[in-house]
Amino acid sequence: ANGRARRATAAAVDWSAAAAGAGPGAVAARRRGGEGGARRSRSAMRLRSGVFASSCLLVEALGVALFLRGFFPVPVRSTPRREAWGDPPAEPAPLGTGMASNWTKIPLPLFKKVVIVLIDALRDDFVFGSKGKQFMPYTTEVVEKGTSYSFIAEAKPPTVTMPRIKALMTGSIPGFIDVIVNLNSPALLEDNLIWQAKTAGKRILFYGDDTWVKLFPKHFVEYDGTTSFFVSDFTEVDDNVTRHLDRVLKREDWDLLILHYLGLDHIGHMTGPNSPLVGPKLHEMDNILKKIHLSLLSKEGETSLPNLLVVCGDHGMSETGSHGGSSEGEVHTPLLFISSAFEKRSGPLTQPELVQQTDLASTLAVGLGLPISRNSVGSLILPVFRGKTMREQLRFVHLNGFQLSRLLQENTPAYEKDPGYEHFKIAEKSHGNWIKLYLEGNDSEILLNLGKKVLKQYVEALKTLSSSLSKQVAQYDMYSMMVGTVIIMEVLLLLLLSIPKALSSRAEFEVPLSPLLFSLLFYLMCLVLCAVHVIVCTSAESLCYFCSMSWLTAVGVMMLIAALMCGILSAIAKVFENSRLSLKVRGSN
Repeated sequence: ANGRARRATAAAVDWSAAAAGAGPGAVAARRRGGEGGARRSRSAMRLRSGVFASSCLLVEALGVALFLRGFFPVPVRSTPRREAWGDPPAEPAPLGTGMASNWTKIPLPLFKKVVIVLIDALRDDFVFGSKGKQFMPYTTEVVEKGTSYSFIAEAKPPTVTMPRIKALMTGSIPGFIDVIVNLNSPALLEDNLIWQAKTAGKRILFYGDDTWVKLFPKHFVEYDGTTSFFVSDFTEVDDNVTRHLDRVLKREDWDLLILHYLGLDHIGHMTGPNSPLVGPKLHEMDNILKKIHLSLLSKEGETSLPNLLVVCGDHGMSETGSHGGSSEGEVHTPLLFISSAFEKRSGPLTQPELVQQTDLASTLAVGLGLPISRNSVGSLILPVFRGKTMREQLRFVHLNGFQLSRLLQENTPAYEKDPGYEHFKIAEKSHGNWIKLYLEGNDSEILLNLGKKVLKQYVEALKTLSSSLSKQVAQYDMYSMMVGTVIIMEVLLLLLLSIPKALSSRAEFEVPLSPLLFSLLFYLMCLVLCAVHVIVCTSAESLCYFCSMSWLTAVGVMMLIAALMCGILSAIAKVFENSRLSLKVRGSN
């Protein structure tokens, strides 16, 4: 039967060639082509162009989704803010002694009133450089000789306003996806300092960029938002904030005041950081800071808690006046803590210490007597609490370490092997021994020295924990991105090779089902890809979405990649075969 079928095919080819007036050579070539087509038909399936294109589109969508999942890693998240973690942890108790600390509550507030002055696009050299000495004399004097602590806060890209406000108030690191929603900021639902303050009964006032009003609706007892999109306005946009100051500073019915000035940012966008307009604007901000600081000092009594003035920027400014990237001018902003609670500076001024912008949320939370935001990856800025007793300082860093270690547990399966977690447990154990000595009434030099050692251990643990959590957000998932890119490129190449067929009259595609030439290659590719997957996913530093999939799903994706590669090679081979047959036909003619 098979022989009769082959003879019938050959006869049909001879008849069609003779009808077309072809010579004997052409008849033979077409006969061979007809027999080859009959053989190929047994191992191939024909698809209409629409079905083929739809299949390619689905596979392409899979590749794009995998790439985007690697490019936009899921941020570190804890439980929703309204689901309580329970009471804060007590002070560590030494094992096997039966002793327990009586300090089980959140520490009381350290400051009565807190004023946050956020100057948009304030670069660190605008305060600590020559411009600061020239145009901000009062602030410079406070930094050099006053009761203050100065830092350079490093912001993570993207350096645009809305993600930076989220970082300042939540302690988390927003991603590049937040650039998309920067123009229409939705309400912030994750745990944050403003929500914690409102829940604790703090009365919050806000004046400035209306992004805050969108992020924290119904959180302020009084507010006045200004739009940030009229970048040609350098004056009124700040006057609309300052006009409230005289009235507000005389009142006692608030606990937290937030001011967000936009004028400097607008000047940068229009004329750059070296514009002659920058100096007068900095001088204007200096006078405002002086007014606020003197007012806070005048309201402090001998028995009341001190007040705190915080000066910061959301991001810096590039040499062209723009922002959004990761240049030094864009990511480095000044961070000042000014309060009568601090010791007066003495000695020569040193280079300000570099801290992370996310450290502000946890530091202010402790200063206001609030729980640290659950999603915060920041560590306490310890110099702010240097004037407190050793027991208080250890309590503060223990609460921060407990919050960071719990966040690590909820986001990292192998958290026990993390160096930061190990350091925290060691510091916690040493803290327990210190508590034992303290509760026994030991007040010798040994207790003080041990406390300093424990504090140093905690600081090291906090930095390591913070770094581990930050890497999960800031680093790209390169493996998932590479797998997605390979799928995308394979599908595009397959579509490119299929263009001649798509433009033909029949517009059909032969999809090889079991090509003998490439079957061995298919299995070898599957084996190699699976081996690479095992090596990458079992590496100690791999934090990959694709690795978190089930092994069956991963093997399926590897088989898809191998099948696409074999399909591409089959299409290339078919193109060469058709070219060779065409050359033979021309040669026989």
